[in-house]
Amino acid sequence: MSTYLCFDIGGTNLKYALVNESAEILQQWEQPTQAHLGGPFILQTVCDIIEQLKQENELVGVAISTAGMVDPNEGSIFYAGPQIPNYAGTQFKKVIEEKFALPCEVENDVNCAGLAEGISGAGKEAKISLCLTIGTGIGGCILLDKKVFHGFSNSACEVGYMHHGKVSFQDLASTTALVQRVSQLKQENISEWNGRKIFELAKSGDVQCEKAIQEMVNVLCEGISNICYVLNPQVVILGGGIMSQAEYLEPLFAKTLSQYLVSSILEKTTLTFATHQNNAGFLGAFYHFKQKHEK
Repeated sequence: MSTYLCFDIGGTNLKYALVNESAEILQQWEQPTQAHLGGPFILQTVCDIIEQLKQENELVGVAISTAGMVDPNEGSIFYAGPQIPNYAGTQFKKVIEEKFALPCEVENDVNCAGLAEGISGAGKEAKISLCLTIGTGIGGCILLDKKVFHGFSNSACEVGYMHHGKVSFQDLASTTALVQRVSQLKQENISEWNGRKIFELAKSGDVQCEKAIQEMVNVLCEGISNICYVLNPQVVILGGGIMSQAEYLEPLFAKTLSQYLVSSILEKTTLTFATHQNNAGFLGAFYHFKQKHEK
């Protein structure tokens, strides 16, 4: 049976799974990334995992979803934030193909999430979709006919860096920003707070948590509307940990987005929430691999 080894490399956790030809996840594992040890350590960790699983499985390819800006042709990282030192320049594809004689493809994690949703998730019926992941920062992916639009230099849809006044979009509307806002309102240490706790309190009527969430939604809707005026997507898909709170957030987004988008566009734009959740990275990496090897 043809089996693909798919990685989802984040700043906190390194997840990996065996996926079959039908995009079914057979087994999956997770371990700390130890990002502070840098790019060379992560590359070696990935190689060690391949070495182990190659002995036990008939692997036909390695597919990688990763944080950082990726050149999908070279299969390398060309830019990464300080969360993963010395990650830029990491040559996953070159090293893995030479070492294991297995084809390897690499793509940015948000692009992988977008691919997963666009091919078999919330955007599977759309010809043009925008996927945003709200987490430590904000990432974006544009899909045109189920293919990632990379832009001229593989940097398309880096929406987190968009200017919003004197700060960036993600400085105001990420999960990180939400947690910072609530800790300031409560005058408590930020280590006492996380997204899950904020939503639990908001649901129980905590006015400060409700206010902070609404402020986040306001900024997100302003940013989303600006992107929609340029791209005119059929569907906007929201992913990331706190977007699993769809039942709470959906009415807030519906009401708030109507304040920013003109009715003619609003009526033809569907805003929805990601369905694949924690499996999006694996599946997107698999779909990217398959697209790269289409005959």
